[in-house]
Amino acid sequence: MERGVSQMLNVTARQDLMSKIIETLGVVVEDARFDFGEAGMEVRVVDPSHVAMIQMNIDAAAFDTWEIDESKLGLELRKIKELVSLGAATDMIEMAFNTDSGVLTLNLGKIDRNIRPLDDSTMNVPTLPNLELPCTVKLSGADFAQALKAARQVGDLVNFSIDSNTFTVHVQGSTDSVTVAFHKDELQSLECENPARSQYSLTYLVPMAKVFGPLETVEVGFGENYPLSMKFSFNDGAANVQYFLAPRVENDY
Repeated sequence: MERGVSQMLNVTARQDLMSKIIETLGVVVEDARFDFGEAGMEVRVVDPSHVAMIQMNIDAAAFDTWEIDESKLGLELRKIKELVSLGAATDMIEMAFNTDSGVLTLNLGKIDRNIRPLDDSTMNVPTLPNLELPCTVKLSGADFAQALKAARQVGDLVNFSIDSNTFTVHVQGSTDSVTVAFHKDELQSLECENPARSQYSLTYLVPMAKVFGPLETVEVGFGENYPLSMKFSFNDGAANVQYFLAPRVENDY
């Protein structure tokens, strides 16, 4: 088949990379448009209520095979997850697509699963906010995940507060409260000139904690009633994710 006559995509990735990609996007959406380019893959998604958004960039170097003509594929995450979940971490998942057949073939060992992509022209690909966040902290994924899970035990809304010395995660439930305070010395970094406080929904944050929990570093950025930004990377820095979450302004009902 002559290159350029029909779009071609031939990509191979380890199961653990594919699993992480699908798990991350699945926190926010059920389907996503994957943009494949020469240098790598980009995915931008926003949840139906426009509260949470993800920007994901994965360098071609993260994949074991990367032979593509630029293409955009709308895919149902559940279908990919079903196949990927059958493999072990080091198993290879192959993806092949050409426009002649209009079918994406996923291969795992002896299994071939053929998927017809969604119409990507109807898919909502968001424009990312250009935010200058006044405060940022970097901490271990495990520490942040534990704080969020503790907070979720007593409520749905979490308050993040920060000053030049401390980053605090606090939830006030109807009878109980949870406070997790990280002093500057216990964090990888803390940058904040003016104290700030903002409230967010744990319904969105706790599922994401499963994704970043094993990672060495998560960068959290916010300001007074600002959107929350979380940045993290995996696969030795070849996969980069930025996650945005709208704040819950105190009088939101």
